[in-house]
Amino acid sequence: KHLMDAYQVKGLKACATSAMRDAENSQQILDLVYADTGIQIEIISGDTEANLVYENHVAENMDTDHSYMYIDVGGGSTEISFFSNGILIFKNSFNIGTIRLLKDLVTDAHWDEMKNTIKAVTKGQKEVIAIGSGGNINKVFSLSKRKDGKPLQLELLRDYYNELVAFPVEERMERYKMRRDRADVIVPALSIYINAMRWANANEIHVPKIGLVDGLVQHLWEEMKSK
Repeated sequence: KHLMDAYQVKGLKACATSAMRDAENSQQILDLVYADTGIQIEIISGDTEANLVYENHVAENMDTDHSYMYIDVGGGSTEISFFSNGILIFKNSFNIGTIRLLKDLVTDAHWDEMKNTIKAVTKGQKEVIAIGSGGNINKVFSLSKRKDGKPLQLELLRDYYNELVAFPVEERMERYKMRRDRADVIVPALSIYINAMRWANANEIHVPKIGLVDGLVQHLWEEMKSK
C-alpha cells in the first residue's frame, strides 16, 4: 500500500485464489485487509483463474503442427488449458496444488479426475507440447542452465524429482540456493508437471516467463483502457 501511494498507482487488482476459496474464514480475512488497507480483494473462481492465465496471449506463438497443454501449478490448484490449431479448446482448474500435496489434502479421486480429463482431451490430438508456468518450473528451468526458449524434457524433470526428493528441505536450500518456501514445494510441483505431461504423452515443456499475475496485469490494463 505504501509503495502504491509512493508511485501514485492509478489502478490495482487484488485477487485471491484456491486457498481463499476453500478457507472457512475467508470473509473475515477480506474484511481485515480492507479495514487495514482499503484494498478490496476479489476471490476468483477456478474458471476465472484459467481465463486470466489464457489472457497472457500464450497462444500467439503456437504453430499448427502441434497441440499445446498449458500447465500452471499453484499452492492450492493447477490450471490446465489445451490448445489445438492455435485455438483454446479446453480449460479447467483442478484442486491439486503444492500446499495441498504437502498437507495430504489431495486424494486418489483428485488425481483420477485430472488424469482422466487430460487423457480424454488429448486423445487423438497432434503431438502435445507442454507449456509450464509458476515459480517452481521457473526454478527448475534456472537449475537446468538452458537458454531461454529451449524446452525441458520429461526425463529431465524426472531426474530433478528423483534428485531433489532424496534431500530434506534444509539440504535443498543449501545445495540449490533455494528459499525455504521454494525448497518445500518444488518436489510436489514436479510431481504435478510430470504426471500431467505423462498423461498427455508430452515429452517436453517450454517455460516462458508468464503466469497468473501477468494475466491480471493484462486484464487490468484492458479495463483501464476501456474507461
